[in-house]
Amino acid sequence: MTDSHDLVAMSELIEAISLIELCRICGSRADWIIQLVDEGILEPEGTRRTGWRFDSASITIVRKVQRLQSDLDVNIPGIAVVLSLVDENARLKRRVQALDRATQVTIPMPDAPPE
Repeated sequence: MTDSHDLVAMSELIEAISLIELCRICGSRADWIIQLVDEGILEPEGTRRTGWRFDSASITIVRKVQRLQSDLDVNIPGIAVVLSLVDENARLKRRVQALDRATQVTIPMPDAPPE
């Protein structure tokens, strides 16, 4: 029998976490996380910083940002642009694939760059 957790996305298995918990998990400072929120990279629930709640996808995003900064020395506004373009690229690929299925025409898609 299939475990019910196998049918649920991993991000749904982890409860929302606070700013302090996100900092601890990712080894980041609160002021840096706040910059990510200010740039729109992270979107916590709640209006006050002390009440912010981050979903588990925020952990993945923070780690991507950390890699972009350490590997490519990209600043936070630049990272916001990069992540936006990556999301747009993925959305467009899904659309092309849906159109491809609808028209039964095969359009080869290049591999996505490593994250």
